[in-house]
Amino acid sequence: MKRLLLILCLFSAAITYGQNAPGRWSAEKANAWYAKEPFLVGSNYAPANAINELEMFQADSFDPATIDKELAMAERIGMNTMRVFLHDLLWKDSAGFTKRLDQFLSLCAKHKIRPMLVLFDSCWDPFPKLGKQHEPVPGIHNSGWLQSPGAAALTDESQYPRLETYVKGVVGAFKNDKRILAWDVWNEPDNTNDNSYGKNNKKLEPANKVALVTKLLPRVFQWARSAGATQPLTSGVWIYRTPADWQNPAKWSPMEKIQFENSDIITFHQYSNPTELEKVIPALESFGRPVICTEYMARGVNSKFQTHLPIAKKAKVGMINWGFVAGKTQTFLPWDSWQKPYVNGREPAIWFHEVFKQDGTPVDPAEVAAIKQATGK
Repeated sequence: MKRLLLILCLFSAAITYGQNAPGRWSAEKANAWYAKEPFLVGSNYAPANAINELEMFQADSFDPATIDKELAMAERIGMNTMRVFLHDLLWKDSAGFTKRLDQFLSLCAKHKIRPMLVLFDSCWDPFPKLGKQHEPVPGIHNSGWLQSPGAAALTDESQYPRLETYVKGVVGAFKNDKRILAWDVWNEPDNTNDNSYGKNNKKLEPANKVALVTKLLPRVFQWARSAGATQPLTSGVWIYRTPADWQNPAKWSPMEKIQFENSDIITFHQYSNPTELEKVIPALESFGRPVICTEYMARGVNSKFQTHLPIAKKAKVGMINWGFVAGKTQTFLPWDSWQKPYVNGREPAIWFHEVFKQDGTPVDPAEVAAIKQATGK
């Protein structure tokens, strides 16, 4: 009887492991798409003078000249993609936002960069507001980054049609645009910000946030698909799991199950040492789909260009680090700056993120050399 139960459990796991949500690309289609792509290398990008997604794309603060200058820096070291966050509130000015996003994509194309665009994000400030954004809080990592949707919209189902209109509108406007690499429909959907806003004041985050996003995420995938996206869709897993756990659906959280079963391509975050990267790549590749790391490179936790890029290139796993030019996001400061702010001009002994300082000089010339070597530049 025990043997029969074991066989049934393994059979059930195998079915779950291979399950596809409606409209999901087949593995064959995803791999055919990826075979035409180069080794993808880039950064999570916001211009140095933007504290968050709204400041990057709102009419009063959109700055094509700065974006052009910084993307030229990326092109010079061989980067060919960027991961760029959008925001649902921007759709209030749908015509203006569409025009500015088109202009941004033209600047990307000028510099031979095809971005991955992020529709929603569960990280940082849960109270986004349009208009002039506040100045950076001294000494704190990502002190002005915004969740999308914010807590008010997430907990109010009457606002979901507005979110649907945003997804279908922005994806529909660019559904056939070859300048876009892919759509990341939701960044770290089950992140409750326990080390930042949430820990300082738990009432800022809805108590049932994860349950709400778990229910909404499959709908977001379907909204994007119904809008006719010809680019692949994804939502990346980010919580640490052992390779054995990734290959065992019984170990997945409900959110991870949704992410794996709806994503055309597999994306993940890896802020850890190179040995762990070498372990996780084969585990995720066993899904039989393209694999891209959409966040890595935190010097303080031994996640570095020199160690990680050669490993990824060998496996053709795309690599997108956090941060490009130091600026208003202040992500050169470590995560724990939320508990211990770097005030009075104090800087960390080791910069956490970023490739370049604000004056355009590399944080570490050896890192730029490693990027150039990986990209063939």
